[in-house]
Amino acid sequence: MPQSTLDFLAALTGEQRDALLALRAEIIAAAPEAEEYIGYGIPAFRHNGALVSFGATRSKCSFYVQSPAVMEAFAADLTGLDTSKGTIRFAPDKPLPSELVHRIVQARLEENAARKRAR
Repeated sequence: MPQSTLDFLAALTGEQRDALLALRAEIIAAAPEAEEYIGYGIPAFRHNGALVSFGATRSKCSFYVQSPAVMEAFAADLTGLDTSKGTIRFAPDKPLPSELVHRIVQARLEENAARKRAR
């Protein structure tokens, strides 16, 4: 099991590594205060709870939004992409648009903040 995000990325092909490094940079730009860690064997971020994470399979990269509500809110933006309840999968040579990643991370930050206020 990887001990850090860089350990995780080092085990990937160059194309996957590059795509996930770009995704990671976008997440950090959108949530600079979030803590990065390894959760369930993949790179993840938390701020007021779990935020987002990412991973890779043999041929795809995955952005784990971890929120069906946010996925639903962005349904129109995600049309044509390979999605499930809380995940967006993409080919390494077709990365997610930076602006979309930024908006999704911001929505997750807001969702976590609202949940924290409600406690």
